[in-house]
Formats: sequence, structure tokens, C-alpha cells
Amino acid sequence: MDLYYQHQPAPAPARTTRPWSKEEDKAFEAALVAFPEQAPDRWDRVAGVLPGRTPQDAWDHYQALVADVDLIERGAIDIPTCWDDDDDDTQSAATDRRAGKPRGDERRRGIPWSEEEHKLFLDGLEKYGRGDWRNISRFAVRTRTPTQVASHAQKYFIRQANAGTRDSKRKSIHDITTP
Repeated sequence: MDLYYQHQPAPAPARTTRPWSKEEDKAFEAALVAFPEQAPDRWDRVAGVLPGRTPQDAWDHYQALVADVDLIERGAIDIPTCWDDDDDDTQSAATDRRAGKPRGDERRRGIPWSEEEHKLFLDGLEKYGRGDWRNISRFAVRTRTPTQVASHAQKYFIRQANAGTRDSKRKSIHDITTP
């Protein structure tokens, strides 16, 4: 019986990765430019400029970056207020945005809530209660941030409070009250 257990291969260790430092992120971004998508052995080369990182680490980091950009482009999360702490121009632009000054001449509009998102919101509201926007965002309406959920809730509750006094010709997603 002991011989059987002695010949079994050891289980593969769980793969854990350490967080990426700011310096590693900068080197990673430079490597992405230096080794474009068509470059042979791209991920081996990218990992070559990142001591202690494997090609798989580089690929995983790239996939996470692509997913983040997709979420930002869809409006599911807000654009980071500051892309680079070392760049004075970016810092002042970020300060202007926080001060309420829009980029360029026009203000960026939000993406309207779909009927499906609103129904998920109502499910989350029923399950997690009023005010738990983080859990509603995290577990019910995964396409929206807690801030977006809170804003939607505020508009929803105002619309419900004024239900008897409004003109019923103008319909709104907030008129849907059941999931």
C-alpha cells in the first residue's frame, strides 16, 4: 500500500502571481509597443524585459488590460482620473475633470440603462436592500458601478415618489416596478 502512494506524482502547485508594480506596468506597455502583435514569440519577448515574469504572466496581464479597456469603452466603469502620476500635463487635466470641467467642448454622456439592467437592479434592490449599491453592482447589475447604481436608484425613487403627479404620456424605464 505504501508503494502505491510513493509512486503518485505530486499535485501541481497552485499558480499565484504577485501584483504588478508601476515600473513593471511601464516596462510592459513599452514592450507591447516594441513587440507588436505580429512579432514571433511576442509573449516570450515581452516577458524577457520583465524580470521574474513568465510569458504566461505577460499574456494574463495583457488579457486583463484588454478586459479593462473594454469595460471603460462600454461605460461600465469610469475612466481613471489619472493615468500617470508622473506626468504634469495629465495631472492638471485630471484636476480639471475633477473640478467639473469637461474634456474639450462637449460633456460625455452616460450609456442609458437597458430594461434588462433595470430588472436586474430591481432584483438586487429586493435582495440587498436600499443603500447597498456595492452589492447590487457586484452581484446583480454587473455591468454598472456602485456609483451608477446609486444614481439610477435615486432617479428611480424620485420617479416613484412623483408617480401620481406626472404626465403619463412620457414613459421611462423607471416606471417598471417588478423584476
